[in-house]
Amino acid sequence: MPAEWSTPERGTSTDLSVHQGTDSMADMLEQYLSCQRLQRGQIVPGVVVHVSPNEVIVDIGAKCEGTVPEEDLERMSPADRDAIRLGEEVLVCVVDSEDSNGNIILSLSRAQTAREWREAQRLLESQEITERRVTGCNKGGVIVQVGHLRGFVPGSQLGAARLTDQAPTNPDSDDRWAGLIGETLQLKLIEVDPKRNRLILSERVAVRDWRKSQHERLLGELAEGEVRQGRVINLADFGAFVDLGGIDGLVHLSELSWKRVAHPREVVEVGQQVEVYVLSVDRERQRVALSLKRLQPDPWASIEERYQEGQLVEGIITRLTKWGAFASIVGDEAVEGLIHVSELDEGPVIHPRDVIQPGQVVTLRVIGVDRTRHRMALSLKQAAQGEYLERDWKAMLAAEQPEPGSSLSAALSETLGRAENEGLANADGQEVL
Repeated sequence: MPAEWSTPERGTSTDLSVHQGTDSMADMLEQYLSCQRLQRGQIVPGVVVHVSPNEVIVDIGAKCEGTVPEEDLERMSPADRDAIRLGEEVLVCVVDSEDSNGNIILSLSRAQTAREWREAQRLLESQEITERRVTGCNKGGVIVQVGHLRGFVPGSQLGAARLTDQAPTNPDSDDRWAGLIGETLQLKLIEVDPKRNRLILSERVAVRDWRKSQHERLLGELAEGEVRQGRVINLADFGAFVDLGGIDGLVHLSELSWKRVAHPREVVEVGQQVEVYVLSVDRERQRVALSLKRLQPDPWASIEERYQEGQLVEGIITRLTKWGAFASIVGDEAVEGLIHVSELDEGPVIHPRDVIQPGQVVTLRVIGVDRTRHRMALSLKQAAQGEYLERDWKAMLAAEQPEPGSSLSAALSETLGRAENEGLANADGQEVL
């Protein structure tokens, strides 16, 4: 038996050295087994025990401490590198459980990336809405940062309003979405694939789900008589649709203005911010009726103070019906009155178009005012009759002289002329007995 393999006698001085050697081997074995338990790619916690520009040493609970080499630190942003402190608890990724020198090689950057992919996966599963800033774009969509990961929002996944507002002359232009850089978008994760380094987000899905939750909330909160802020999102022949922040309401054509409106574009435009009055809320049918004109002064509230029976006014014919014609008062277009077919001419009238046409400016006589029902009766045939001569003449003298050639001036002259011919007034417009 070789001498080095011989067993020393019990009690000799070498007995202690053998025991010491045995303890050393046990420590080495425990250290070896501890290192072997670490697997490449494993994320483990640790505590920073040394920091230098070239490396960071982390105690991960093994017999040997792990080293984060300089090349891994260079993959981190300067701010993240400067944030590393002695005694700080960190997560690291095991790159090599034992290199040729028996060291454990760790990575802070890989652990950071792994954490962010896990967070992305959590957002995908929870379907939470996340706010992200647009940092770049290409012709296919926009780029956002999800932590240190690069996410992509395809153009088809941007909100409908973006597609309208950002529509370029050339849809294939590389800077089609440049106007969104710097903006913060509400997004949802729709695809997470670390192996392919794919992180896809959608504004369209986020807006749809947000609107759904807001729709239910607003439908329960809205009450008749409230005033709300909204945005015009669509125009139709019968009215304008306004987004109240999750639920759409309709402003009917008749509720856009006190003036007569032929189409909503005369009053509002798509994208305009407006203040609206809530007329009604139908929760069963999920419909909201809104009004713009209810927030404007009602021109009929003081109608009886401004117009009296027998008064001459100038009106513009707005529309014709088989029973008469409607005319709005010049200078007070929100007030529209009816000229019944019997008040158009002295003789019989088959249809109003035989006497007047839409757009024509005529002098009319007020023959009735109903403030409560918002109605005014007008007459064309009585405008030149001498019954109200004295009142017409005094009104003309009290007010500014009508411009020569105007229909009101012509009507007064015609009325005075008729009165003179009939011997009812002198040249000064005074009645004669």
